[in-house]
Formats: sequence, C-alpha cells, structure tokens
Amino acid sequence: MSAASLVALCRANGLRLATAESCTGGLVAGALTAIPGSSAIFTHGFVTYANEAKTQMLGVPEAMLAAHGAVSAPVAQAMAEGARTRAGADYAVSTTGIAGPDGGSPRKPVGTVWFGLAGPAGSTAHHKLFHGNRDEIRAQAVDFALMLLERAGGDKR
Repeated sequence: MSAASLVALCRANGLRLATAESCTGGLVAGALTAIPGSSAIFTHGFVTYANEAKTQMLGVPEAMLAAHGAVSAPVAQAMAEGARTRAGADYAVSTTGIAGPDGGSPRKPVGTVWFGLAGPAGSTAHHKLFHGNRDEIRAQAVDFALMLLERAGGDKR
C-alpha cells in the first residue's frame, strides 16, 4: 500500500485520518503528509514517545501503562482511540514498539510492534514481529500501519 493510494482512497470516501506514534516517531504522519492533497484527509499526528506523552496527549491511563507496558495491545488500542477522539477523525492508527537496537527482552524482542486501529465500529490491536535494523523495522511498521488504514478505509467504499 502506498501513502498516495491511501490518500486517494480516503479522499474518494470522505474519510479523515489521524496517527498516534511512538516507535515510528511521526513517520506514518510524514508518509501521509508527503502526498499532495493530504490536507483534505489528515487531521492530526501525535508523536508520543514517552509514556507521559501517551497519558497527557492521548489519555492512556497510567495504570494501563504500568500493568501492560507501553508495547502492548491495550496501550496500542488506547493510543488509537485517544487520537481518533481528540482529532475528530474517522480512523486513527497507532504504533508502539521496540525498534532497537536495544530495549528488547525475551517477552518483547527487538522488532515487536503493536498497532491500534480505531474507527466508528470500535478498535482493534495487531501484533507484528519485524526483522532488520532500526530503520528497517520502522519502515516495515509504517507500511503495516498504512495497510491497516487502507483496509479500514476500503471497508467504506
């Protein structure tokens, strides 16, 4: 999925998007806003690298972060839900993961990324384990986030 085809799909369907990013640091928003005409469909990009930012900007409960860690399904969903609500968007995607080269553990190795997708019908979480160096993991995460948004936007055709 290319960002250009996602922007075209959302324009055709009158959909507005937002992003909430941790491990990708704004790369999903950057991919979307690099496309001419994206201002018609993109509302907000939240870069919430620190846990405090997830709580302050997106409303992720501190207790959830403490119980599950930032790299988890509940936090990914809460990030997407918070972004969608605060942006007034139709759909929001979130990324939270461990891009490396450090920070991994046996339970959450480098390359672990959780995605949240929030839309009118609720939210879901998606887990991926990517391989490669930091840049490669982040690029794969951007591609997967765009695919999730395309799938959601395509459901509205």
